[in-house]
Amino acid sequence: MNYRHAYHAGNFADVVKHIILTRIVLYLQRKEHAFRVMDTHAGIGRYDLKGTEAGKTGEWLNGIGRLMKTKLDAPVAELLAPYLDIIRAENPDGEMRHYPGSPLVVRHLLRKQDRLSALELHPQDAKLLAEVFEGDFQTRVTQLDGWLALGAHLPPKEKRGLVLIDPPFEIGGEFDRLVDGLSRAHKRFSGGTFALWYPMKDLQQVRNFADMLSDTGIPKILRAELMIRSPSSDPRLDGTGMIIINPPFTLEAELRTILPALSKILSEQPNAGFRLDWIRGEQVDA
Repeated sequence: MNYRHAYHAGNFADVVKHIILTRIVLYLQRKEHAFRVMDTHAGIGRYDLKGTEAGKTGEWLNGIGRLMKTKLDAPVAELLAPYLDIIRAENPDGEMRHYPGSPLVVRHLLRKQDRLSALELHPQDAKLLAEVFEGDFQTRVTQLDGWLALGAHLPPKEKRGLVLIDPPFEIGGEFDRLVDGLSRAHKRFSGGTFALWYPMKDLQQVRNFADMLSDTGIPKILRAELMIRSPSSDPRLDGTGMIIINPPFTLEAELRTILPALSKILSEQPNAGFRLDWIRGEQVDA
């Protein structure tokens, strides 16, 4: 319960995660029917980059700060424009002061018929999150363990949408909880899209996680990873990963344009690299 995302808001991992999140939500907009986004570990919604926490680490400077200063090639600029427009909307005077967390990124993209369920367990964070969305009838903030919601709150009444699972990874066993939670949730909402974030610190744990996902038998598991430096034995964040279940059919091609560009912009080492592949394809492997 001592985790505070405020120390890491706007860092390279947030940038990658929220760009992918934006591309998925934009795809959901292609159909007129309403959709719901469930954010299981929603945080406080909006982060002060000049505040005490973010100021201590300065991680955002090499994340969103670096991206905002980079001139992008046209194909990349087009794909990143909706995300960067959200960042600019949160900083209307042009100075980087606020960074939107995932629920606020989603809220910027919702149409009038769409809904957001934002879940946060920590009492103080849930209170701050509720203040951000006070009076917003399209967003429901609930103080609740997101892992429990994967059973009780699915499927959504809209029957289509996205579940974002973004745990803090501050206690052991989070990879196991991710696989268990996904397995339960997928049984209840097999047609939904799921996006799972994970840190790349211990690469053996990450490899084990991929094996466990493959063993679930869930089809359509796309993996996107970006490293900013070579793996280290130190307990540091060397890279960031996303698992997308039932990804939009456009997403893989989009990420093949986006990830090389982000690797050049965000990496500390030129050989850090990225990965984009299928843990399981559209057909369950024999």
